[in-house]
Amino acid sequence: MCAQYGLGGGPYVEPPDTPIPPLDERESAERVAEWAAQRDGTARITGKNARNLNPLIREVDGRRRLDLAWWWLWKGDAPARFSAFNSRDDALLRSWRTPFQHRALVPASWYLEKGARFDLGGSMFGIAAITAVSHDANGEEILSYSLVTRRAVGSALDAHSGDGEPRMPLILPSEMHDDWLDPERAGDRELIDRAVLASDGISQDLRRS
Repeated sequence: MCAQYGLGGGPYVEPPDTPIPPLDERESAERVAEWAAQRDGTARITGKNARNLNPLIREVDGRRRLDLAWWWLWKGDAPARFSAFNSRDDALLRSWRTPFQHRALVPASWYLEKGARFDLGGSMFGIAAITAVSHDANGEEILSYSLVTRRAVGSALDAHSGDGEPRMPLILPSEMHDDWLDPERAGDRELIDRAVLASDGISQDLRRS
């Protein structure tokens, strides 16, 4: 499971290479830079009191949009009572069918697993996510998300100690981003299979540091 990732070195110094649209636009880049400066470039699971929200990319009305979102899927008017910060690829249709129809990308340049850090040498990458829009008890709209995970490959296999199947975030190459974000594209078995297959190469390229 992945419970921490980030952008930049933590603390944040400069934006990572190869930004994902719309992070190549000034306004979005400045929002992410502000977030990174406040959070030491590190995304953490959102707390009920701290309300630390994290950058998320969605497609809305035909354009990619940057939002800040709650990391832990909500169910109804509150965060899910069961673990909902990661969602297995093989459970998307069984347990997460509705959020799977509302997909997003989480920008990152590294993630942690079992204390080990994985990155692409400073390049930004997009982690597949599913989302839900809810309202809290005060009627405030809450955008929440969960990172999609897949079977670990490459160097990520070494970060596990035998306690269950090795997992890693589902990292998508740029050529898969449009399909994943397309709100008109149904979330189905074909999309899952294509996303996992497309992720093999970039996942193998991750280095442990």
